[in-house]
Amino acid sequence: MHYSEIIFFVCFLVFIVGILLLDMLVIDRKAHVVSMKEAGIWTGVWITLALAFSVFLWFHGDLVHGIHNFQDLQEVTNRYASHIKLNPNDYEGGLELYRHNMTLTYITGYLIEKTLSVDNLFVMMMIFASFSVSKMEYQRVLNWGILGAIFLRFIFIFIGAAIISKFAWILFIFGLFLVYSAVKMFIERNKHESIDVEKHAMVRFLSKYFHVYPRFAGDKFFVHAKRVGKDYELTDRKNGGKSFMTPLFVTVMVIEFCDLVFAFDSIPAVFSVSLDPYVVFFSNIFAILGLRAMFFLLSGIADKFRFLKPGVCVLLIFVGIKLLIHDWIDIDSLWSLVFIVLVLSVSILLSVFIPNKEV
Repeated sequence: MHYSEIIFFVCFLVFIVGILLLDMLVIDRKAHVVSMKEAGIWTGVWITLALAFSVFLWFHGDLVHGIHNFQDLQEVTNRYASHIKLNPNDYEGGLELYRHNMTLTYITGYLIEKTLSVDNLFVMMMIFASFSVSKMEYQRVLNWGILGAIFLRFIFIFIGAAIISKFAWILFIFGLFLVYSAVKMFIERNKHESIDVEKHAMVRFLSKYFHVYPRFAGDKFFVHAKRVGKDYELTDRKNGGKSFMTPLFVTVMVIEFCDLVFAFDSIPAVFSVSLDPYVVFFSNIFAILGLRAMFFLLSGIADKFRFLKPGVCVLLIFVGIKLLIHDWIDIDSLWSLVFIVLVLSVSILLSVFIPNKEV
């Protein structure tokens, strides 16, 4: 990792963590039920930030990798965008070409991640319902879920990039897995999904190795309690209380587990449009940051987008095939972006004009 990449990456993380802390500790410090209006405003804010970052990449994307001369540019393009043909006598033109390609792959990756996130939102809704979480606590759970997701994506993406750089054939495995996931999702698109709390793998694991308090305790993740007969009562350490995790913390861990599973689809999908781990990470993070607001925005109207899941299936098949044929046919970043926007638009329009009569 070049020192310029480290500096830029650290600055990016500081910026993102700063925004999250401002959001968690100042703006949303008081628990409340988020309205559609508030969710819509915050969705717009996060999308604006994501687009603003794309503008930065369009004009200054070379700063990410510390490109200072043609040799640096050639090295970076050979590593992450070998399809770009550079003219040694036109450094500025090549740099502009690289920046624009980087921006297009970032936007494409962002749209892929955002679209796939919709399916993840349905799972989150089921988790909240299954654990009987109060709507007042949705924000708190989602905030910590997002922080955990950022950490997990960092590990997944950069380990994945390291593996791909050593074993390029892994991209074919990613491609096959994405096509398989798409076919499986399409076959089961109308299947009623539910979560059995007691049988969930994460719940069983936590219950086996840790003390779990049987009831919610407001917005607390951990409490001190002791057993009194067949029940438990809250107390402190001085009075013999042991540390217990509450159902609210268990909910956070289940959401993190689901995001881990979800990442097996979304991260390979974004690698189909860019092998640059920084572009993949940036697009993932901006998509995840808007996930909480998007959750509240879509929670009331999610059932109306009946053709969105088939659209996601088409998207997964497209990126899967793109990975499978990348050694022989390179699909231009712009055309990938156009196709993804087209699939999204058609899915939404069909959902609007052909509503589900059962809803």
